[in-house]
Amino acid sequence: MTDIPPKDAPPKDVPLLDVEGLQIELITAHGVVRAVDGVSFTVGRGETVTLIGESGSGKSTTAMGVLRLLPEGLAVLSGSVRIAGRDVLADPGAARAVRGRTVSLIPQDPMTALSPVHTIGRQLGDALRLRHPGLSRAALRERGTDLLAQVRIPRPETRWKAYPHQFSGGMLQRMLIAVALAGEPELLIADEPTSALDATVQASVLDLLMELQEQESLGMLMITHDLGVARVVSDRIHVMREGRFVESGSAGQIVDRPAAPYTRDLLAAVPRLGAWDEDSLAETATRGART
Repeated sequence: MTDIPPKDAPPKDVPLLDVEGLQIELITAHGVVRAVDGVSFTVGRGETVTLIGESGSGKSTTAMGVLRLLPEGLAVLSGSVRIAGRDVLADPGAARAVRGRTVSLIPQDPMTALSPVHTIGRQLGDALRLRHPGLSRAALRERGTDLLAQVRIPRPETRWKAYPHQFSGGMLQRMLIAVALAGEPELLIADEPTSALDATVQASVLDLLMELQEQESLGMLMITHDLGVARVVSDRIHVMREGRFVESGSAGQIVDRPAAPYTRDLLAAVPRLGAWDEDSLAETATRGART
């Protein structure tokens, strides 16, 4: 078996992700818009950092800028992004080297992120070959089946030849997590990983992500608009509006003692039945994750 040669591991005190002064511009027919305006943050090992805000606030654009996967019309203007100590903005080769290995992306919509014409095994196998190009077909299937079992897909040995349309939404999301884990990453970027799922499935997927993170000591950058989700999974939260951070702090501080009016507006917009205290969202999500 021929694996990717081991990279020099950065010192333990070096963040897995270190973003400084990131600025991203959107070029439109009406002029240039600053989509991300000078944000700075870090993600350490075993830590979950969440970017939260309404649609269009710049959360996903920040994540795609970190990965150098911006669509046409968007471009990084300035700043630095270091992944495990490597500056991926200054060196395009470094970005290609770390994507799918050091850092993996869990995309937003499981219904569209997978090819409908290729089997689950084919798509998971492609991700495994990126990390282990010399795997035999039998070893590839064995490792892939283990990954499917790790993300709690029932009867994983029989799913290898299934197609995405034969999976439920929750199973598709778990499949995307398996694809992200195939490269044995140190850092996960989860872009709204539960937004397309109902509440019960959402809780189980969040529970899975937290369990995997604890087992593997993964760093995670979570993108969400849901403060309930953010409170449950996060160590630190950055509240984003119009491309800027309007407030940053621990999860408890942001949800329990928000300082910015915008953060308070986000909390007030959470639907609720009857009276509830400030811990009710976290308690509800945690209770759902354990069922």
